[in-house]
Amino acid sequence: MGAVRQTLTVAAVVLLASTAAIAQPVLSLGTASVGGTYYVYGETVAKVLSEKTKLKVVAQQTQGPPQNIVMVDDKKLELGMVSMGVALQALAGTGPWTKGHKYENIRALFPMYETTLQCLALKKSGITSFQQLEGKAVGAGPKAGTVGTYFPLIVDALGMKVMARNGQSVDMGNQMSDGVIDAFCFGAGLPIPAFTELDASQQVTFFTWTDEEITRIRKALPEFSESSIPKGTYKQQTADQKTVGLFNFAIANKDMADDVAYIITKIILENNAALVKGHPAAKATIAANATRNSFLPFHPGAVRYYKEKGIKLDPGALPK
Repeated sequence: MGAVRQTLTVAAVVLLASTAAIAQPVLSLGTASVGGTYYVYGETVAKVLSEKTKLKVVAQQTQGPPQNIVMVDDKKLELGMVSMGVALQALAGTGPWTKGHKYENIRALFPMYETTLQCLALKKSGITSFQQLEGKAVGAGPKAGTVGTYFPLIVDALGMKVMARNGQSVDMGNQMSDGVIDAFCFGAGLPIPAFTELDASQQVTFFTWTDEEITRIRKALPEFSESSIPKGTYKQQTADQKTVGLFNFAIANKDMADDVAYIITKIILENNAALVKGHPAAKATIAANATRNSFLPFHPGAVRYYKEKGIKLDPGALPK
C-alpha cells in the first residue's frame, strides 16, 4: 500500500478524492513525542494538507527525527520531520543510532523552523547554569529525539559527567517534582509546549550555556548554529538567552511522485498563516528558509516549486 501511495500523481489524487466509491489516499507524517513542538506542528501540517489538497494526511507520533528518517527511508512513512544535525548523521552513517548505515533515500521538501536548545530546573534546586549539572540526572526527552541524540554529545564536548534520563517530554515536569531528575534540557520550536506548561505550574529557572561553552559545543558539533531565546518567551524567563540550534525540514522518500512532492511543498509554504495558528514557530516556515539546507538533497518536486519562486538553493542540496 505504501508503494502505491508513493507513486500517486496529483491528477490521480484529485480523481480518487472526487470519486465517492474510492477512499482518499492516506499519507502518514512522522512527528515526535507529545509535549514537543514537532507533535503540535505536525498535527497542524497534516490538517492544512488534508484541508487544502485531496490528500488525507495523518500525523503519527514517533520518537523523533532518527525514527522518522529510518521509516521514511524504508517507505514505512510517507512524510517525516527531521533536524538537520540528525539528517547529516543519517546521510553519512556517523551517528551512533545509524550503526554505520547510510540513509540515502530521504529527500527534503520544505523548511520548518529552528530547534533551539534550553534547560530548566525547579527554582528551589538552586540550579542556574549547565555546569551545575555535573554528576546530576537530567531529562533529555525521548532517546531517539534530537536532544536525546545530541545531549550526550554536548556533555562530552564540555568534558562533563551527567546522567541522561530519557522519556516523554510531558513526563519530565513530574519527574523533576518527584526528584527523579534534577533538570530538564530540551529543544524544539519556540515556545516549547512542555516548557510553557512547567512555566505556568511551577517556580522554575531557565538557563542555557555560556559563550565559552557555546564555542566548545560548536567546535565539536559544527552542525549547530548560534541562536537565541528572547526574554518573555516564558513568563519566568526575564532576559534573552544565547544558545545553539538546528534547523528542521520535512522529508519524503526519493520515490515519491514529483507532482505530490510539489503540491505538498507549495501548499505548506503558501499557507503560513494557517500554520502559525497551530504553533508560532511556523513563522519560519517560508520558502526563503529553504536555503538553510546545504547538504540534504531536495526532492525534484520541491526543487520545481523553489525555481518558480526564484529561490536559489544551495548547490550542495540539489538532487544528484
